Amino acid sequence: MLQLSRTRTAVYLAFLVLVWGVNWPLSKYALHFTPPILFAGLRTLIGGLILIMLALPGYKKLNFQKTWPVYVISSVLNIILYYGLQTIGLGYLPAGLFSAIVFFQPVLLGFCSWLWLGEEMHAWKWLGLVAGFLGVGVISAGGFAGHLSSTGILLALGSAVSWALGTVYTKKMAARVDLIWNVALQLTIGGVFLLASGSLLERWPSIVWSGSFIWSLLFISVFVIALGWLVFFKLVGSGEASKVGAFTFLIPVIAIVCSVIFMGESVTFNLVAGFVLIIASIMLVNFKKAGASAGGAEKAAE
Repeated sequence: MLQLSRTRTAVYLAFLVLVWGVNWPLSKYALHFTPPILFAGLRTLIGGLILIMLALPGYKKLNFQKTWPVYVISSVLNIILYYGLQTIGLGYLPAGLFSAIVFFQPVLLGFCSWLWLGEEMHAWKWLGLVAGFLGVGVISAGGFAGHLSSTGILLALGSAVSWALGTVYTKKMAARVDLIWNVALQLTIGGVFLLASGSLLERWPSIVWSGSFIWSLLFISVFVIALGWLVFFKLVGSGEASKVGAFTFLIPVIAIVCSVIFMGESVTFNLVAGFVLIIASIMLVNFKKAGASAGGAEKAAE
């Protein structure tokens, strides 16, 4: 996969963090109108179908007969387990704690990328990944009160592990499959599975098809799901997965800022302190060791 320029990388990262941050409060709002599993299935299936339409002109790149296992495995890890475990797990834990555990993913991604992708791992990067996780934990500390279910903790960890493994697997298989087809089919396969599960466990008449819900669903399906996952894997495929993962620590910050602006929530000390830790995390993860070659530094920056 071609390397992205610094400018394009910065634009893609800004877009990804913004739309995935907005997704949390927007999804919370949308869940007033729909059962959770059906909502997860609808948004992923719509996103997948949108990308299929974009990918159709290059239908020869699909090569489904040889590459279908890649699409299925990617879908199981990145969509079915990631969204499915989240949907179930939020019923067992406070949202703040659950999101903090899910955002252990960048730390797991850094370890898995070092272990299976051969990415560089040094002390500063480890320190940065841990600082980012602590930052998310500080921001989410308000959700730590109440009964802590071991089942919920395991489901949150499962969601984080599936996302990390799915990201590494997708990058490792990038040379075998077309990027757009890979994202489109894993979303579509996952969406069909989640919709089927939702149809068995939930009721379609429970969905309130109001104008605000439809607009929320379309925004999430297009920008968060279709374009968001496409941009995420484009970034991961063109640079170090662990460095892209570090920037995702900013997502809870954006989510809370949006909640403050649009949902009347207040700015807290935890938000400021967590934000400082996350900025430090990104700086440490992207720190270039002295003596690195010019070529290596350029590649790391991308």
